[in-house]
Amino acid sequence: MTIVDEVFMSRIVACLLTVCLASVSGVLHAAEPSRAQSELLVFAAASLTDALREVGEAYTARTGHAVTFSFASSSILARQIEAGARAQVFVSADAEWMDYLAAKDLIDASTRRNVAGNRLVLIANRDVDIEVEISPGFPLARALGRGRLAIGDPVGVPAGRYAQAALVYLNVWDDVAGRLVPSENVRTALTFVARGETPLGVVYATDARLDDRVRVLDTFPAETHPPIVYPAAAMRGASDAARAFVAFLEREIAQDVLRKYGFQSAKTE
Repeated sequence: MTIVDEVFMSRIVACLLTVCLASVSGVLHAAEPSRAQSELLVFAAASLTDALREVGEAYTARTGHAVTFSFASSSILARQIEAGARAQVFVSADAEWMDYLAAKDLIDASTRRNVAGNRLVLIANRDVDIEVEISPGFPLARALGRGRLAIGDPVGVPAGRYAQAALVYLNVWDDVAGRLVPSENVRTALTFVARGETPLGVVYATDARLDDRVRVLDTFPAETHPPIVYPAAAMRGASDAARAFVAFLEREIAQDVLRKYGFQSAKTE
């Protein structure tokens, strides 16, 4: 299967998952209302996978409330929530998808806060002999050779939006816009580079740390893209445990875990 075929199939799967989750959640809610109310289900951006699992363990150890996570692109998760998925907490990789749910009155606005930040980096497969520094007009297309650039899909994936903004700012977007492998989330973009299917990719700094098959070539200057922040909020009508979990994300114990995985601090709105 080619990269293009794999990307196409992944988008079909993502769409089917969105529809199926909405349908299944509606059935479960009708059949087991008490169970749906008691579960603490957290929908969170894929880039938070490892860090939030550890935070969840710490939260459970201190409160006795078990936490179940669903990780995917913020866009997919937000649309699943809109379709009726029974998440009680949403942690997005950008403000736009949280704003999307807020506009539909689906979050408890009083619980919303920014809980982490991140940086954007250019990565290469470790076996590819490429060296390039990020600067205005830098030779990204030349560095790709005959290969493609893996990024999150700019249409809806926050990491892709940040990547597009940075490349536009640096005047290199037009050089590579026709040579992208747009992925359904940032972890998939990382995997394309790690497996050597694309020589280069743009991912979060935290993701680049997780796979020794890639190396960081350079970090995009902060001024090239909007600030990368992770807003969290409880859903409207969520349990006290859900609101407590969002508050827990700001506590030092949770922030220590996030820092351990390379996330930066973020000011609360």
